[in-house]
Amino acid sequence: MSGHSKWAQIKHKKASTDAKRGKTFTKIVKEVVIAARLGGGDPTGNPRLRVAIEKAKEVNMPGDNIKRAVMKGTGELPGVSYEEILYEGYGPGGVAILADVLTDNRNRTGPEIRHLMAKHGGSLGEVGCVSWMFEKKGYILIEKAKTDEDSLMSVALEAGAEDMKNDPREDNYEIITAPETMDRVKESLEASAMVPSLAEVTMLPKTYVSLGEKQTVQIMRLVEALEDHDDVQNVYTNIDVSDEAVAEVEK
Repeated sequence: MSGHSKWAQIKHKKASTDAKRGKTFTKIVKEVVIAARLGGGDPTGNPRLRVAIEKAKEVNMPGDNIKRAVMKGTGELPGVSYEEILYEGYGPGGVAILADVLTDNRNRTGPEIRHLMAKHGGSLGEVGCVSWMFEKKGYILIEKAKTDEDSLMSVALEAGAEDMKNDPREDNYEIITAPETMDRVKESLEASAMVPSLAEVTMLPKTYVSLGEKQTVQIMRLVEALEDHDDVQNVYTNIDVSDEAVAEVEK
């Protein structure tokens, strides 16, 4: 899972930067709206909404903004109706790309996603062409400096985690859960003073693809371009990111 660890940290860092210019606010508001629409406005009984509200608080979104977004989702306030679409395709070198989208106009968003893919050496595919390469999972990162492996494993597995990874090349332990048990595992870790640096429901690749630095950087640029699109909530890929490629992109 080390490939995902790097992606997750890059994404988390970028979200903090984007928050400064309001882009993250817009995307989180959309997620709160649709989560409330699909599962109701009570976060205690709606895990998706609870996670969205936590993300909103992490980027210091005002409480009134969160409340209005929930009310738009439940229909208490008028608001835009968003549609969820999962675009699938291929990046340079044939790597798998998934783009999770919330849009109020698929006729606008679809061509724009297709253009971004082509511009960066990728292409859109048919529904189902690459989604089978991924699994929806809860994913938690814990800094190794905060705990030891045995203590973490004991708490995580007792709370219902499926697996734990310890890549000696990484600074974090990785915990994998079923989507519906991620909150319980996260809360158990926090109660044991093991506060995660990241906890999210994501799409984990079943296997990773390694390419040369040039193509890896090209794929990272494609992912970055897709993430910058206002309607794209998340982007997933099965490329194994090297430290050299990360350094090149962050120059």
